[in-house]
Amino acid sequence: MTALRRTPLVLALTLAGLTAPLAARAETVPPEFTATSNIALATQYVFRGVSYSQERAAVQGGFDLAHRSGAYLGIWGSSVSSEALNGATAEIDLYGGVVLPVGEATVDVGLLQFHFPRAKLGSESYNTLEAYAAVNWSIVQLKYSHTLGDYFGFNRKSLGSGSDSKGSGYLEANVNWSFLPGWTLNLHAGHQRVAGYGAFSFSDYKVGVTKDFDGGWQLSVAAAGTNADTALYTINGVDTGDHKLIGMLKRSF
Repeated sequence: MTALRRTPLVLALTLAGLTAPLAARAETVPPEFTATSNIALATQYVFRGVSYSQERAAVQGGFDLAHRSGAYLGIWGSSVSSEALNGATAEIDLYGGVVLPVGEATVDVGLLQFHFPRAKLGSESYNTLEAYAAVNWSIVQLKYSHTLGDYFGFNRKSLGSGSDSKGSGYLEANVNWSFLPGWTLNLHAGHQRVAGYGAFSFSDYKVGVTKDFDGGWQLSVAAAGTNADTALYTINGVDTGDHKLIGMLKRSF
């Protein structure tokens, strides 16, 4: 029995030896939840190569909450033009999904709800729900987004002909290459297929560079554009799908 007895000093040293490795391991475990936010000022809001702000400046911002399992939720918004999107003053996006490791890559699947308060295409809402899946490997991302309802209000009621646009899809490839510390080259190519309304389908591109600064600041500049039908995408004299330059100042918290 005496062999099991410990003086206070010996007991303290023994407990310290047992708990130190546990504490070291605990420090390497990521937090259960991670919250991030951002705010940005852009020379214009461009979505898939098309200017949603009628080539005017836009204020943007978002908030993301991620779980260490890979699940995440987020909200993002931008000012838009009521000319480019009839009656709209803002776009609010709600999204959620999960990122899972697959070998050396990750797979990201989720849902994205586009919401445009009070905005309508004819009698139909612009609001659109998409499901998406992306594969990320090294500096390359391949992503496909698929509408679960009409594509931004495109249907017989809003356009006066055709059917619905359910099942429209957007396929894109993105490359983000950090060629110098704090500098990233951004390359993008995509194709939007509008189901039932092929004349509105188009391909788009974006080439840009991003510079990161201390304090979460980021400055980017890019050239973007589409091959969209000029007659269909010209609104009040502005070809919203034409080639354009975009500048953005962003801060993440």
